[in-house]
Amino acid sequence: MEKRQYHKEMEQVIAGIPEGKVARLLLHSCCGPCSTAVLEQLIPHFEIVLFYYNPNIAPREEYEHRLETQKQLLGQLAHPYPITLVVPPYDDAPFWDAVKGVENTPEMGERCEKCIAQRMRESLIAAIKYKCDYFTTTLSVSPHKNAPYINACGEEIAAGQPVKYLPSDFKKGGGYARSVVLSGEYQLYRQDYCGCPMSLREAEERRAARELKSENT
Repeated sequence: MEKRQYHKEMEQVIAGIPEGKVARLLLHSCCGPCSTAVLEQLIPHFEIVLFYYNPNIAPREEYEHRLETQKQLLGQLAHPYPITLVVPPYDDAPFWDAVKGVENTPEMGERCEKCIAQRMRESLIAAIKYKCDYFTTTLSVSPHKNAPYINACGEEIAAGQPVKYLPSDFKKGGGYARSVVLSGEYQLYRQDYCGCPMSLREAEERRAARELKSENT
């Protein structure tokens, strides 16, 4: 079976939007740095509801830091159509409910899949509430996230719903590298772990391993 080119599919969807119509897109954002290159691609085509919904992020101070970074980006970003930032109250209970029983599976494993699916379900609910035409997520810009799973999840969730899922793989075409460059230009805080306590622990273990290796060389 031929591998799907989600970024090409997104381009086809955008090209199919009637001339003169500005479609409304709910974009789930995991953080400011990841949203940089994604917004750069999308803002010429959509009015955007930017949905900062991340109950996985811990500790609370980290969540707030990332939120402020998201606001910092929006304060500097030029955009031809409106961008509305939507931030639900912080509550980590939905994350823990979603990953119950798979907490200790590795990154990109079942824990991540459950977390992604939970956030995307909430994104669809918000997209319907805000009367959007499409919804998608910034998550595929990360090289540590499985784009085929993200897209399959979005398509399954959107089946039969009034809001369409916008296929995407934002890391393609140098998207991730572009996000790093833009984060530097906007002077954004870039975190070194995905967000949840388990990914924080894994990041700390990687840092310790690098430090040990450095000491021994």
